[in-house]
Amino acid sequence: MLRPRAAAALLTAALLCVLTSACAGGTGSTGGRPGAPVSLAASDHLGGAPVYVAQERGLWSAEGVEATVTTQPSGRDALNAVLGGQAQLGVVGDLPAVTAALGGRELRIVADLSRFSDWRLLTRTDRQITGFAALKGRKVAVPQGTNTEYALSRMLASAQLTSADVTVVNLAPNQVTSALARGDIDAGVTFPSFYDAARATLGERYAELPFTGYTARTLLVAGPKTTDETATAVLRALLKAQREIATDPAAARKAVLAQSKGALQAGYVDAFQPRYEYGATLSPELLAQLEQEAGWAKAAQSLPGSADRATLLRHLHPAPLAAVDPAAVTLR
Repeated sequence: MLRPRAAAALLTAALLCVLTSACAGGTGSTGGRPGAPVSLAASDHLGGAPVYVAQERGLWSAEGVEATVTTQPSGRDALNAVLGGQAQLGVVGDLPAVTAALGGRELRIVADLSRFSDWRLLTRTDRQITGFAALKGRKVAVPQGTNTEYALSRMLASAQLTSADVTVVNLAPNQVTSALARGDIDAGVTFPSFYDAARATLGERYAELPFTGYTARTLLVAGPKTTDETATAVLRALLKAQREIATDPAAARKAVLAQSKGALQAGYVDAFQPRYEYGATLSPELLAQLEQEAGWAKAAQSLPGSADRATLLRHLHPAPLAAVDPAAVTLR
């Protein structure tokens, strides 16, 4: 049997070991409770590529989280999942985040994950729309409430037009192609993943107008009950995925394609993923764009709430990203 003094020494050593391990776990790379469940509602596969790469490569577990990723039809749907409490974090476009902020919803933008500006207006050769000014008086389809609606507004503005100059038809992203084929609409703006389908369906009748005057941002947003610890752990995994995209883009494209579960085609992923700029940031450029979109949304959609910079700034939550990559937060 151990003598009392020896037994006390062993007990003290054991307690110190436990405390040391706990402290190391609190400041290390895990960033959350081991195996803590985290739910993410994602949307755009290419804009949210870091999420899908992290899922395919199993990067979550090293950060102490067990992530469940569900893919929604649009960023608007992903946002609704977060606001409704079905997901802790969401991958959404800038416009849905802005409209939620104007509506006074509890929403925190924790990172700008990617940027994309290679848009297309889809149309038919027999409509003879060779410039955006020719849209005046035409029927134009768009999934309202998504980034594509704001993209259309910028296309119209480039020709000194507004939505009042066209007939806007609200269609789901996958309905624009069939509406064009039937001749129900003259043009449409939808997600880039449907460009190839429109080209294949319309054949020789297919026409498009390129547009680079709007940079869509894919944001990571957190619901009101999501802790900073959880958001930080998720961001750590996403920054690892971000580095994998940069160092091995071909492998990253395969990972996104696998995670799409047949929703995307290899040709589209290979052509368009390189057109996205990846890198989790919170920048003055993001804040300026959100302010511009908020002004448009208030005027075009009669939304409540203030569109000033101070209001929008309250919805930007830099603490989790600053904990992972301080240089990525440049908000002033």
